[in-house]
Amino acid sequence: MLMNLQVRDFAIVEKIDIEFEPGMTVLTGETGAGKSILVDALGLVLGERGNAQLVRDGANRAEFAAEFNVSRLEPVAAWLDEQALDLDGECLLRRVINADGRSRAFINGNAVPLSQLKNIGELLLDIHGQHFHQSLGRRPVQRDLLDHFGGLLEQRSDVATRYSSWTAVAERLKLLLDAQADRASRLDLLTFQLQELDSLGLTEGEPHDLNIERQKLQNSGRLAGGVTAALDVLIDSETSNANGLIATATRSLESLAEFDPSLGPLIELLQSASIQVSEATETLRRYGEDIDMDPQRRDWVEERLDVLQAVARKHRVSVDELLALHLRLRDEHDELTNSAERGRELKAQAAAMRDDFLAKANVLSAARSKAAGAFSAAVTDAMSGLGMPGGTFEVDLSRLDEDSARPCGIDAVEFLISANPGQKPQPLAKIASGGELSRMSLSIQVIASDGSAIPTMVFDEVDSGIGGGVAEIVGRRLQEIGENRQVLCVTHLPQVASLADHHFRISKVSDGKSTRTGLQILGNDERIAELARMLGGVEITTKTLAHAAEMLAGARQERA
Repeated sequence: MLMNLQVRDFAIVEKIDIEFEPGMTVLTGETGAGKSILVDALGLVLGERGNAQLVRDGANRAEFAAEFNVSRLEPVAAWLDEQALDLDGECLLRRVINADGRSRAFINGNAVPLSQLKNIGELLLDIHGQHFHQSLGRRPVQRDLLDHFGGLLEQRSDVATRYSSWTAVAERLKLLLDAQADRASRLDLLTFQLQELDSLGLTEGEPHDLNIERQKLQNSGRLAGGVTAALDVLIDSETSNANGLIATATRSLESLAEFDPSLGPLIELLQSASIQVSEATETLRRYGEDIDMDPQRRDWVEERLDVLQAVARKHRVSVDELLALHLRLRDEHDELTNSAERGRELKAQAAAMRDDFLAKANVLSAARSKAAGAFSAAVTDAMSGLGMPGGTFEVDLSRLDEDSARPCGIDAVEFLISANPGQKPQPLAKIASGGELSRMSLSIQVIASDGSAIPTMVFDEVDSGIGGGVAEIVGRRLQEIGENRQVLCVTHLPQVASLADHHFRISKVSDGKSTRTGLQILGNDERIAELARMLGGVEITTKTLAHAAEMLAGARQERA
């Protein structure tokens, strides 16, 4: 669950630090006070896109941090462990957006790509926005809701993988068949190119070896002079050389060893040094004898490298890539030469993968059909409780033809609704009433949340467009969800706010020069005053306060 949210210098928020508890928490306040800003802040800390305009005027950056307790969330713990980001059952997400638009993300103190923040955010918290009903008419959104409710997302991902494999092979087959048209001319070109590369006789690592040899040949004089100088110092000098000096030092210590046996190890070290100097001397002599100063060899190496460079330039690759190019052209030549056989292989492979995809897609379709029945019944039941008695909701599934199959499967999903008894269900997108659409949206969101394993649900003014007894039913439904998971709800309805376990008030504070958003957790008397404001507007009467107190007491009695 979400334990803490910290926001710094975001929009009109200067500094907010909120501790959250289990159950249902509401956030209320005047219009424009910044209630939804906190929901936006949660979205940003969970990986939503942001920009420099979000940073408060005069600040260098906006900062967001959310702390979650994930000790009982096995999928989250497993994900953190897999990414080497685990931290004793806790998960701290942090996001920084600079005034220049640059953004950074952190998980448990480790810098991560924004995509990772989004991945873990999808396991921790689900935000149902106040404008959700605007996208509810789109079929992809409807399909996602059904699959989410039915727990079919992993199965759908498997179908998408098989679809990608099938279409990739089908595309290779198409390219091969298209190539048949200019097969002869392409084969002629490949034959010419391969003859040139074959005659080149390039071997693995040859360019690297030639470059090293050229460097040695170009500097052969310096190498020979250096070897001679080194040998002179080591052994060849008649007046003073390393070998003679070590021998002299060894004899001096040997004459003293009878007086102090502890000199023995030093003598052994000198003797070892003498052996190593002798070995180094022999190696240097052999190296000097092998130095090639042949100008003809040097010219051949230069000419060979020039030829390789010219061929590489012709094919627009580097010299080091010539060998790989040779292999690719050989493979293409072989494939075109045997295109008929290869075409039969790819056709059989594509057919097998198509059958595999369709088999899995049919299983997914059957699971969707089952989930659609349960989803339809649950939403229809919820509609009745939200002031739409006699209304019905249906999930219509129609099978796509094979050419229209998509990574998501072979089903077209459409939500149909009849708001009144006797009316034929119509596509949700054609509903005219904004109030009905709002209630429909809320019904679907609440039901869809039942099929989710996400521990924290955020509802941002999803109760707009409803009131009266329906609002109380909405509040009770959110309260029921809060019994098993954490619910955060931004609301303007006192009927909903009175049913919460915890209540925060968001307010806007101005000193005439700047405006800030403030937050306060409300006690009993403060909750009554806030509910009265929500009930009565600007002027709060004694009757309004009494009504608010009655609502709060009734909600507590019902919870008890």
